[in-house]
Amino acid sequence: MTEIEVRPLRAEDRERWVELWSGYLSFYRANLSDEVTESSFARLCAGDAGMVGLVAVGPDDVPIGLAHLVFHPATWSTVSSCYLEDLFVDRRQRGGDVARALFDAVYARARAAGADRVYWHTQQFNGPARSLYDTVGRLTSFVVYEHDLD
Repeated sequence: MTEIEVRPLRAEDRERWVELWSGYLSFYRANLSDEVTESSFARLCAGDAGMVGLVAVGPDDVPIGLAHLVFHPATWSTVSSCYLEDLFVDRRQRGGDVARALFDAVYARARAAGADRVYWHTQQFNGPARSLYDTVGRLTSFVVYEHDLD
């Protein structure tokens, strides 16, 4: 198996990150403006507003997976929480160690930042991802509601 490294997202990753990001958005049938994509990439690279971008790379240092974290204060704790907002692995790289390497790096980054938990959401029908999530996290009974403010 090829050795996987997880490192911070860098400006020079932009082209490949956009490919991965587009695949992720396509999976969720989401359309975002170029402005949102550009802003997100810049904030993830810079670590602005508690946002952190990580990428999994192989020996060639080309991103094959991504994880986007948002650190925020919490009312139920005296320390921050880490929201894993986005996780995506290139289809050709699935079924190996890439997603697990990303989770290991997410957990290590959250610990280093002093967070007391990492949490994430997925869609109910996302069976392959949920099979993995059942081994790296704990399913809760919470139901998510939202209301757009446009």
